[in-house]
Amino acid sequence: MAATGAENLRVLSGMRPTGRMHLGHLHGVLKNWLKLQHAYECFFFVADWHALTTHYQQAREIEPAMWDMLVDWLAVGVDPGKARIFIQSHVPEHAELQLLLSMVTPLGWLERVPTYKEQLEQIRDRDLSTYGFLGYPVLQAADILIYKAGWVPVGEDQVPHVELTREIARRFNFTYGREPDFEVKVESAIKKLGKRNARLYSELRKQYQEKGDQEALQTAHALIAENQNLPLGDRDRLLGFLEGTGRVILTEPKPLLTAAARMPGLDGRKMSKSYDNTISLRDEPADIEQKIRTMPTDPARVHRSDPGNPEKCPVWEFHKIYSDQATRDWVWKGCTTAGIGCLECKQPVIESVLKELQPIRERAVEIEANPEMLRSVINQGSEAARDVACDTIDEVRQAMGLKYR
Repeated sequence: MAATGAENLRVLSGMRPTGRMHLGHLHGVLKNWLKLQHAYECFFFVADWHALTTHYQQAREIEPAMWDMLVDWLAVGVDPGKARIFIQSHVPEHAELQLLLSMVTPLGWLERVPTYKEQLEQIRDRDLSTYGFLGYPVLQAADILIYKAGWVPVGEDQVPHVELTREIARRFNFTYGREPDFEVKVESAIKKLGKRNARLYSELRKQYQEKGDQEALQTAHALIAENQNLPLGDRDRLLGFLEGTGRVILTEPKPLLTAAARMPGLDGRKMSKSYDNTISLRDEPADIEQKIRTMPTDPARVHRSDPGNPEKCPVWEFHKIYSDQATRDWVWKGCTTAGIGCLECKQPVIESVLKELQPIRERAVEIEANPEMLRSVINQGSEAARDVACDTIDEVRQAMGLKYR
């Protein structure tokens, strides 16, 4: 089920606390967040419980890494006035919803998650044969569903996780969305659309259910969304009846594919702390210059007079991100004809990286000097997020018959 109304404009995204951010984070995630916070209702969170699923033996390392990461978020420009910035564990409703969702999530769904077996094979220095690691996709689903987020910004490799969340939401809605007298309440809701729209809704529902007409489904969703005077409960019933389930309790999110620039590491591989090939956002200028100056280049350029191939040089990948077309043309011609040396080629990259990171580093110094402000931002963001989460968990408890009187 697609998100409707305000939920269609709600985005949820989070990061595990890994400490100071580097250029890979800046170009892969944070710049996208800066755009999203102006167009959507955004929830950005520190996934500290997720960190425990793989690093439970290093739990005490999470807090300092978390504060370092949050400093960088704010220094880059993630705005607490436009987005809710919070810590996962400060909203305990995430854990309650994970528990309740785990009751309806088949074990086979978790075992088939692509990253589950991959990480079991790749991470051999830690024991990941734990309930927490197997169940982390359910926690991930709870993170999204607790806010009824309509969109989750991901790369293509993360789409299966969003699809699993959709399946869990669909199963939950099917299991618990059949409230007493559902059909009677649906008929009442249809009448509230008015005669013309009620007839159109019924025709569109028939086209979708009998012929699988996706265009009819989208038109029906729009029809429901346009009726702003319709109570939220009635809208949910109409959506559930439309798709053959019950009342929509948990919104099925959609992946918001992000076209992020691939930020290579200093050695040409993916920029990652585990490869020790990063440039951190708060590295000192002299350290940044030294790192770029010592980057490997095309191995065929043994001597200054040897022509090179930019496509085989990690520095060229930096030029693709940081240099304008005129500079790239100059680099390509100079490299392939041996008209410039490797240090000359690297200088524009050094200047561009330093220029980009200077204001970030300056803002980070100000934020670090005012830790109470940082904690206030997080406390307020966590309280605001929890207000939304409590509303959802209240609906979930009611749907499951857990609101005892």
